Amino acid sequence: MPMTSGIVMSMTDAETRPSAIINSSARREWGHDRRTEPLAVTPRPASDRHVAMSRLGIVATVIAWVAYTVWWMFNDLFGDKANTAVARTETIAYLLIVTVLTASSLAYLLARLGHLNRTRTHHRASRADLDAFYDESTPSMTVIVPSYQENANVIRKTLLSAALQEYPDMWVVLLIDDPPKPKSHRARALLADARDVPAEVTELLAAPATRFASALREFEASPDSIGDVTPKRLAMLATEYGAAVDWLEDLAASEPIEDHTDAFFADHVVRRLAGDLRTTGQAIERAASEGATLPARRVRQLYRRLAWIFDAELSSFERKRYVSLSHEPNKAMNLNSFLGLMGGRYREVMTPGGLALERVTIGSADISIPDPDFVLTLDADSVLLPEYCLRLVHLLEQREQARTAIAQTPYSAFPGSATRLERIAGATTDLQHIVHQGLTTYDATFWVGANAVIRKRALDDIAVKSYVGDFEITTYIKDLTVIEDTESTIDLAAAGWSLFNYPERLSYSATPPDFGSLCIQRRRWANGGLLLIPKLHRKNKLQRQRGERPRFGETFLRWNYMSSVATSSLALIVLLGFPFDATLISPLLGLIALPYFVAMAADLRACGYKRLDIFRIYGFNLLLVPVNLAGMTSSLTQAITASRSAFARTPKVKNRTVAPLGFLVMPLLMTALAAYTVVHAWHHHLIVNLAYAVLNITLVLYAIVAFIGVRNTVTDVWVHTKAFLYRPVSPSKRAVATPASAPLDVDWRSVLQAGSADPDFWPKSKVSGLRVEDGRVEETAVSHEITHRFHTVFQPVFELGGDSIVGFEALTRFDEGPQTQQRLAEALAVGDIVNFEATIAHAALQAATALPPDTWLAVKASGRALTTEEQFVALFDDAHRSIVV
Repeated sequence: MPMTSGIVMSMTDAETRPSAIINSSARREWGHDRRTEPLAVTPRPASDRHVAMSRLGIVATVIAWVAYTVWWMFNDLFGDKANTAVARTETIAYLLIVTVLTASSLAYLLARLGHLNRTRTHHRASRADLDAFYDESTPSMTVIVPSYQENANVIRKTLLSAALQEYPDMWVVLLIDDPPKPKSHRARALLADARDVPAEVTELLAAPATRFASALREFEASPDSIGDVTPKRLAMLATEYGAAVDWLEDLAASEPIEDHTDAFFADHVVRRLAGDLRTTGQAIERAASEGATLPARRVRQLYRRLAWIFDAELSSFERKRYVSLSHEPNKAMNLNSFLGLMGGRYREVMTPGGLALERVTIGSADISIPDPDFVLTLDADSVLLPEYCLRLVHLLEQREQARTAIAQTPYSAFPGSATRLERIAGATTDLQHIVHQGLTTYDATFWVGANAVIRKRALDDIAVKSYVGDFEITTYIKDLTVIEDTESTIDLAAAGWSLFNYPERLSYSATPPDFGSLCIQRRRWANGGLLLIPKLHRKNKLQRQRGERPRFGETFLRWNYMSSVATSSLALIVLLGFPFDATLISPLLGLIALPYFVAMAADLRACGYKRLDIFRIYGFNLLLVPVNLAGMTSSLTQAITASRSAFARTPKVKNRTVAPLGFLVMPLLMTALAAYTVVHAWHHHLIVNLAYAVLNITLVLYAIVAFIGVRNTVTDVWVHTKAFLYRPVSPSKRAVATPASAPLDVDWRSVLQAGSADPDFWPKSKVSGLRVEDGRVEETAVSHEITHRFHTVFQPVFELGGDSIVGFEALTRFDEGPQTQQRLAEALAVGDIVNFEATIAHAALQAATALPPDTWLAVKASGRALTTEEQFVALFDDAHRSIVV
């Protein structure tokens, strides 16, 4: 678990914004983000000059690389100096490194060109077009917000941004993934607050929702709903819009503003919506004052807009309360657990193993979950602008998007961050927005998990069913890797679905404000991409079998997206640590890199940053090299051992998170390597090597000071050192004696089954029983850690011509699914079939104690067990019921 230090950044003064005052407990560092306004929702169309320069940059990069390769072949590979195996290996390795870095540069330039072209072709649907579309169709929408130990204020902003969407009849569900029985006071407080938030938001929206729904019904029941609407009715409508504006302004004014994310929500979500409604209300009022009339259909749309904005149902769901759902500790299975319940009605059933959900078709149900047309997944630290759902669903309902599974707007960084680290990390996020928009040009879109509108039918196409005991688990979003959205992208593409990045900025997500939290997030991002490359090849093969030929741009950009973090980081560390021969360095290398850096500097400027921030980003990326290599190592370990990597959640704490020791030491070692290169280059008069090493030393040291901090580095190293030197000593278990009179603290079912309180004598199985309620026989389960992990279920046998149960047949089920014959064959192969059958029969007999006493029990056994082992037959002596073998 990540540790947090006692260092809290204090605040010396408050900082104001145009509409909100920040009462932050964090001091705003020198070099913080001075932006107060977000980027434009719709980007400005690129000029012919920008597009031409972008194309020229790609051509120049390719020509420079080809020229360098030719120069390398004649000057180095076939030259006099590469006359040994070691020298030739060094020469080839250098060209491979140059090629890897060139490919990453080309991928950025290619995606950037795609983004510029999209800005020229994007046509935003008008408000009238959207209203006309939703007159004819209102696809159902469920918003699911996965949350794990989030601050209540963070959750509240996210739920409000979803609830205030201009979309009809939305159901917003908070998927609380906190442990249902927290062990600390803080965890208990977070869980209690999270459970309360949906009800608080519902209560907050109740008054305007009731008012505007009543206004809509009153209009539809009035004579004004037919024909043209009079100016008097328009004046009444303008009054309703004024009331909505006043309510939203009051909400924005009452929002607690502690940091830049709170200010963004108040100013650019709530007040933006109020501004849009104010503009519409003023237009209606002007029309009424001029004596104009409007068609009843258009007025109905305007009334309906108000009703839709505030009409949202909110609730919460906790999968870990139910033993019938997966408890895997990752976001993917949190989402899958709820997605798998869609379209069903369930009642809660208490079993010895815990609370379970049982699907019902008739009768009453405790939980009813609709199967919507679209699902919106939204991280608990993200917010949406009000038209997000309205525009993305409208897009997905167009005929040409019939096979589009996911539409999203890759998230942007909140403006106005207080730390240098968050500002530069946010700059990389805004650059990634450009990259993702460009990927759509080449059909290489990846699902970015912070937010997305998903067609439920597409998820059904990639669903995989498995079993945990008797409980069926449906997996839609794979959790093989910790970057589950990337893997699911490949699954959807293999099933013939496409993805689409909507070319507007309609979503924003938080960036970790400290180095420790950022390390955890970026290591997770770097882990898994390499594992998915074989799946990409299989996807391409399936497409070719369907007669579809994957485009080169798609394959190249997907390859780069999944592998560049690892390969580029590895290439940089080799360049830093190995003093390559100076003859390998040519001015052509500068020409290869120049278009990339010029383009990135221009993009930074367009996103509101400084062109010189490109050097800060370079130092920032050097700082993350060991983080990325750690993620790559985790991927390789998972590939070799076939064991899943642990899902590390990004810490959400107000204080600073202690960074892992290796990520603090590695930048210092990289500096030492670069210093060695400086000394080596100085002695051998390698001026270019010297200059490159000095540049890297300068930028790494700047990154350590600016983004980690010298004081924080020393503190974190001391925390790790102290944790190593001073470890708490747990009392020896042998030194603790249990008084003879102490009550037995074990599972009574296990004692009654095994006849002993010693866990070593407990049967290594998962025992099932039955309970009878209102004449119905229901399965229950008790779990134990076991070798074979099986459990017993009972099939009732009814008397012909009646409805009474006369007996039960015992059946064995394994957690991996119904593979009993396979397990028996394995036991027979190793000569353990009799003991295996005895274990199964013993579990069935013990579980049968819950059956009605006047019924018989049927068990299965092989002839070998019955004729060769007396102790097997002796199992039935104490059955206290008739046994059919």
